[in-house]
Amino acid sequence: MKIEKINLDGKKSSIEVLDKIFSGNINKNLVEKVLYKTNANYKGRHAKTKQQNEIKGSTSKIYAQKGTGNARHASRKAPIFVGGGVAHGPKGALAYKKRKLTKSEKKLSIASLITEKNKLKNLIIFNDFTNEIKKTKEMYKIVNKFEIKDSLIILDKKSKDKIYKSARNIPNIKVTDINHFSAFDIVKFKKVVFTESSVKELEKRYI
Repeated sequence: MKIEKINLDGKKSSIEVLDKIFSGNINKNLVEKVLYKTNANYKGRHAKTKQQNEIKGSTSKIYAQKGTGNARHASRKAPIFVGGGVAHGPKGALAYKKRKLTKSEKKLSIASLITEKNKLKNLIIFNDFTNEIKKTKEMYKIVNKFEIKDSLIILDKKSKDKIYKSARNIPNIKVTDINHFSAFDIVKFKKVVFTESSVKELEKRYI
């Protein structure tokens, strides 16, 4: 299929793109599953309590097993005592298992979300950035001109080098490359912006 491409002067042309990425099926159940896993993996797992075997202190029996009239106990490190270990408490980041995403899940969820952005007319493809934009003020004019204030900008390496410094301080704008974005990023921002080269790089993964 053909899709609209635009340069910084506002001149429009067209570019041939893969149907399976830009006008494929929208699998909402898969997208929800991927977002759930991605969001869960973002959360830090730092809370940790000491188990009984990690408490410092004597392991000797606190009193005789029988004849005292009291309940049977071992050491003071047992979870029922103040200062003892914690039963079934959080075990820290090392014990937390990350939810794995398959390559197929990643590809199909991203294609579904890009298709949805395209249908809602929240997808923009620029020509590659050939000239370096040094000042944030200049980049901000481009953002206002093309109404991309709340956008994920996915670039090829050369284009990223040209505009990254001028765009990184603009609020609600994330500049990244084709290797460092996720389905969660696409959902977070209203619009998605590609360059011609970044589209071609993305398509190589689906061929």
